[in-house]
Amino acid sequence: MRGDGMSGEDEDERGFFAERAGKVPSRTATEIKPHYAGHRERLRERFLTGGAGSLADYELLELLLFRSIPRADTKPVAKALIARFGSFAEVLGAPIHLLTETKGVGRSVAFEIKLAAAAAERMLKGSIRGQQVLSSWGSVLDYCRTAMAFEPREQFRILFLDKKNALIADEVQQTGTVDHTPVYPREVVRRALELSATAIILVHNHPSGDPTPSRADIEMTKTIIDSAKPLGISVHDHIIIGKSGHASLKGLQLI
Repeated sequence: MRGDGMSGEDEDERGFFAERAGKVPSRTATEIKPHYAGHRERLRERFLTGGAGSLADYELLELLLFRSIPRADTKPVAKALIARFGSFAEVLGAPIHLLTETKGVGRSVAFEIKLAAAAAERMLKGSIRGQQVLSSWGSVLDYCRTAMAFEPREQFRILFLDKKNALIADEVQQTGTVDHTPVYPREVVRRALELSATAIILVHNHPSGDPTPSRADIEMTKTIIDSAKPLGISVHDHIIIGKSGHASLKGLQLI
């Protein structure tokens, strides 16, 4: 028996009389396009013809979610993520455990988001590898912002350069707390010597979002400069990355 009081025979009978009355049988679910299918096609077309600049943050995120959410409307999820984190870039920078707190976002969706973030970072890193860093400063800043601006904890990163100021290596030396990273000048210099680097650029992030250098940042940088100079290693700059921008200690004439 069916829960609605109709037996299988009753249902068959209803179908029989419906057909006799000339009613067209309903299409199966596979034959009916879901309401969001046309929206997906329009978004794809806008992206292909107008590029990412023709889409709002949430629309670009919708496109990204198509693969991981193939049979549902991605707009509510995309808008919820933007509302939670603030922007497309901040969604990509968010850690997995926070992403999955958003309704509709499971580990597979979070994986796709972090994969896109990793691809963007790898692309920007490739654009500066082997290049003269000081003449590609905009690309260096773009890479550092992508890699570090939305990290929930402080990271201390070093860009190691050769005598032509080309990038040899990019390494995160230390990861700390939300407002502090321990930095050991001797380790910085030791690693530079191991890589035969003749110059370095120091980079760290402020998870608070404000890139203003602290007194401790300035003093630590000067200590590294004093340790590296006798060994023929120059410290070109110390860049502090925040969500709202960046600060250069050299640009601020603090070193």
